Amino acid sequence: MDTAADTTAMRRAIALAARGLGSTSPNPVVGCVVLDATGRTAGEGFHQRAGGPHAEVHALRAAGEKARGGTAYVTLEPCNHTGRTGPCAQALIEAGVARVVYAVGDPNPQATGGADTLRAAGVKAEHGLLAEEAEAGNAAWLTSVRLGRPHVTWKYAATLDGRIAAADATSRWITSAESRADVHRLRAEADAVVVGSGTARTDDPQLGVRGVDGAVQPLRVVVDTAATAVRPGARVLDATAPTLIAVAPDADTRHLPDEAVLRLPRAATGPGLDIPALLAALHGRGIRSVLLEGGPTLAGAFVAAGKVDRIVGYLAPVLLGAGPAALADAGISTITQALRLHVTETVCIGPDLRITAVPGPAPKGN
Repeated sequence: MDTAADTTAMRRAIALAARGLGSTSPNPVVGCVVLDATGRTAGEGFHQRAGGPHAEVHALRAAGEKARGGTAYVTLEPCNHTGRTGPCAQALIEAGVARVVYAVGDPNPQATGGADTLRAAGVKAEHGLLAEEAEAGNAAWLTSVRLGRPHVTWKYAATLDGRIAAADATSRWITSAESRADVHRLRAEADAVVVGSGTARTDDPQLGVRGVDGAVQPLRVVVDTAATAVRPGARVLDATAPTLIAVAPDADTRHLPDEAVLRLPRAATGPGLDIPALLAALHGRGIRSVLLEGGPTLAGAFVAAGKVDRIVGYLAPVLLGAGPAALADAGISTITQALRLHVTETVCIGPDLRITAVPGPAPKGN
């Protein structure tokens, strides 16, 4: 039976794992806490960057001999393979840990089996403690392994009546400086930021991360089917970060850098490009998390394709009464088809309200 001390240690491991968001891809974020045989904290660690030591190694190094006879709490099942680093299951065995508690089993067939290795060596291995919280913190990597595509967060900013711009198309600024700073945190946690041609044409966004110490700049992606929105000198083509311009096979891209062009098939129905093909191409480039920032049309295409995993909406205490809505046509024509969401968090950001939600099962009839 899990104790209060077990829960406290695992919750700390989950918090440690979050420190790696944005810097470990294509690897998972993982946290580890080691308690000595008396139940006191002996070492902590988290996976800091791809190719670097795993969380367990950092924690075991900090614990030293105090790990012997103790318990290790890990957010993900210790790996069982040798890649750029050695197997963490073996490191735990060699450190003399008596018990390992991990939150989520490793779905990667190349790395799973760590728990079996531990048990075979006489180490008690338990799993499932705070699994839901650990899964949420590692959603991007788990989605990429289970579904073979990046995890997609759709972010938007709107007035309280759901408008993202006024009737004359002005939109700066609907939300507060605090909310805009928070968006840079979201960018810093993502592998790629994606916008559509409308956003590129209207705002000329730069899409880099600002104000976040040590941030790894995400890949910038513009879905510009006809290759008409991004012109030479566009801010998204600067040297801040790599950029891809996704275009149709027949688009004229002579004005764009060759290395920035990504040709994709058109959508089978409606305008635009094939969303699954876009995500597959990004996944093939090591992208495990996407922040979708651009426009109601592109957001509608992602929703219609069933490729939105999380929604983060910033709602400002402002009313406009007219102007474009946050979401355009998403293939929903009747209330019974509505995409029902499960709200996971609501928090005030300056004067605004940030709502985080995930698609949930349709409610049963009243």
